[in-house]
Amino acid sequence: MGSRPTEVTAAGIARLAGVGRAAVSNWRRRHADFPKPVGGTETSPAFALGDIEQWLRDQGKLAEVPLRERVWQQLVGHPAGAPAALRQAGAVLLLVSERPSAWRQLRAAADDAELTGVLPAILDSVLAARLGPEHPVRGLTREALAPSAALVRAAGDLAAQDGAPEAYAFLLGRHLDANPRQYTLTPPAPAALMAELAALADPLHTVLDPACGAGALLAAAQERAGQDATDPSGAAVTLHAQEADPDLAAFTALRLALGAPDAQVRVRAADTLRADAFPELAADAVLVHPPFNERNWGHDELAYDPRWEYGFPARTESELAWVQHALARLREGGTAVLLMPPAAASRRSGRRIRADLLRRGALRAVIALPAGAAPPNGIPLHLWVLRKPGGGPPPTPHLLVVDTADLAVGAVTGAATGRDKPDWGTVRATALDAWRAFDRDGGIEEVPGVRRSLAAIDLLDDDVDLAPARHLPPPAAAGGPAELVRVRDRLTATLARTTELTPRPTAGDTLPDLAAASRWPLTTVGELARAGALVLRAGGAGTREVGGGPAVLTDHDVIGGGAPSGTLPEAPASGPAEEPVLVRAGDVVVPVLGGGAIARVVDEATAGAALGRNLTLLRPDPAAVDPWFLAGFLRGTANNRQASSYASTATRLDVRRLQLPRLPLAEQRRYGQRFGELAAFEEALRLASRLGEQLVRGLYDGLTDGSVAPD
Repeated sequence: MGSRPTEVTAAGIARLAGVGRAAVSNWRRRHADFPKPVGGTETSPAFALGDIEQWLRDQGKLAEVPLRERVWQQLVGHPAGAPAALRQAGAVLLLVSERPSAWRQLRAAADDAELTGVLPAILDSVLAARLGPEHPVRGLTREALAPSAALVRAAGDLAAQDGAPEAYAFLLGRHLDANPRQYTLTPPAPAALMAELAALADPLHTVLDPACGAGALLAAAQERAGQDATDPSGAAVTLHAQEADPDLAAFTALRLALGAPDAQVRVRAADTLRADAFPELAADAVLVHPPFNERNWGHDELAYDPRWEYGFPARTESELAWVQHALARLREGGTAVLLMPPAAASRRSGRRIRADLLRRGALRAVIALPAGAAPPNGIPLHLWVLRKPGGGPPPTPHLLVVDTADLAVGAVTGAATGRDKPDWGTVRATALDAWRAFDRDGGIEEVPGVRRSLAAIDLLDDDVDLAPARHLPPPAAAGGPAELVRVRDRLTATLARTTELTPRPTAGDTLPDLAAASRWPLTTVGELARAGALVLRAGGAGTREVGGGPAVLTDHDVIGGGAPSGTLPEAPASGPAEEPVLVRAGDVVVPVLGGGAIARVVDEATAGAALGRNLTLLRPDPAAVDPWFLAGFLRGTANNRQASSYASTATRLDVRRLQLPRLPLAEQRRYGQRFGELAAFEEALRLASRLGEQLVRGLYDGLTDGSVAPD
C-alpha cells in the first residue's frame, strides 16, 4: 500500500505561486484541468502537492518550488501530522549539524527504504549525546519514518542551503504562526527583557524554565549569556527546561540544541508541579511564563510539598505555586523573573503568601507592562522579580514598583500625539534602569507615575495589594498647579484655534447647483490605478534587520490621527530583510477593515514610515489628481457604503470601488483646499479633547492628593 501524497491547501498554493488566495479560487473556477481535491473539507479542500506543482508549471505560474516551501508543504501534509513531522525534521537537522560528514555519506549511499531504516538508531544516538538519555524527542521509529524519506532528504537539503539552526527556526516559526490558538507563546521582546533582568546581578550559567512552551525564554537567556562581557569565567550556559505538552517539549529541545551549540541542554516532558524533573537543581536564574488561572494544578495532591515555604497556595492561586517552585529551584542569591497576570498582585486569596514574600525579602520588584506585550494581549501583565534569600546580607525589606503602561502616551505635557501603543525600547530601558539602580543601592529616586521604592512594612495591610498603579502618584498631579496652568494655557490656545478653523457652510444664494453636482461623471480608484493616475499598494509586508527598521504606520494610528507606533518584524536569520512599503508626503492612506469613512493624507512628519497591515496606500500623480481632493471624496459616507463588503464580524472596504468625480485639476484643488481645512479643524478638535481630559484628570488628582488648593 503506497503512502498518502503530501497535501496542500489553497493558502499553500497561493504561497507557492506568489499570489493571493482569491487568485487560486479563480483558477479553480476558470480552469477545468485544475487538480481535484484529495482531502480536507468542502470549505477548506486539500490538494495533492505534486499535482499542484505540475499544473502550476504547465501554466507557466511556477518555475520551481522554493526549497523552503517544499519542505514546509511536506511537513504540513505528513500523514502523522505536522508536530510529528517537525520532530522528525528537527532530529535530522540536528544530525546534519552534529555529524555533517556522516549525514552526507548516508544520504548519498542509501535508498529511501535503507535511509529510513537505519536513521532511528543514528538519530537516537545523536539526540542522547546532545540532550541526554531522557530527551523528549520520541517516536522516531522505523515505522514512523517509513513515509518520511522525501521529508528527511529535503530537510537535509534545506540545512545545506540555509544552515541547520536557521532551517529549524523557519519550520518551527511557521508551525507556531499557523496554529496561534493552540500555543501560548512569549514574544521575543518581553522574553529578552526577562533574561536581561535576571542577568543584571550575575552572569547566567545555569538557567531553568519549568513551563518552557516553545523555548523562547531559554533562547533569550542563551543569547543574553553570549552577550555578557562581564563574565570572566567564559563558562557555557546550562539550560534546563520542563513542559507538560510533549510536542512543545520536543520542539524546545531541538530549538535549543540547534540554536545554542555551546550550551548543555536538558529538557523533560512532564507536569512540573506534580512531577518535578530537576528536584536537586540550584539555578542561577529561573525564567517562567506560567499558565494562568489553572484550577487543576495539583492543589489536592501537593498539600505537604516542601516547595510551599511561603504558604500553601489556594486552588485559585496557581501562579503563586509557580512563584514558589521558581524560588525552590534557585541557588541562594539567584534571581527569578516571572510573567504574571495582574490579578496575582491583588487577589485576597493570595495575600498571606505575598506578605511572607515581602517580609523575607524574596519579592523584590513588580513591573507593570503595557497591554499587548504578551498573551493574553488585552490585559497589562506584570513581571515579578524575585531573589532567593541567603548567600549574603539580607536585603532591605523594600519593593520596587514600576509602571510602564503609559510611557508611550506620555505625561500631561506630552500626551497630545494620539499615540497609545507602547514604545518597547522605552519600556525596556525604564524597567532595566529602575531595577539596576534599586538592586545596587536598595532604594531609588521616585518618578511619579513610573517608579517608586516602597518599604515592605507599608504594604502589609489587609490586602497586600502590590499592583504598581495603586502606589504611584499620577504624573499629572506631580507637576502641581504650575503644570496644570501650562495645560490650561495650551487648551485655551487650542480652543481659540478651533474657533478660527470652524468651517463656515455656504449659505443663501451662494448654494451650489446640487443638480449639477449629481450629474458629475464618476470614476473609481481602480480605474485611476489602471490609467496610471495613481499607484495602489497594500500594507503589511516587510521585515527589518535586528535592531533597525522604520516605525510602522498602523491602521490604529490612521483612525486615531496618531504618529506611527508599530514595529516591523525581524527578518529571518537565513535571509535578507524584506523591503516594506514606505509612505511619502502626499500619499493617501485608507484603512480597509472597520475604519469607517477615513482617509489620511501623509504629511512630512509621517513620511518614511512603513505601511502597516489592513491599510491601502494611494499615491496620486500630482499632475492628474490632487491628494486632498482624493482623500476628501474617499471619506464620503455614501461612497464608503457602496464600496464595503459586510462579513459576519467586520466591514471590509474594497478601495478600488471607491468613487470620485472627474473634475479638472484646478477644480480639484478648490475642493482639496476645503478638505484640508476640515482636516486641520478635525485635528484641532482631537488635540482639544486630549488636553481637556488631561486638565480634568490633573485637577481631580491635585485636589484629592492636596497638591492643588480648592481656591
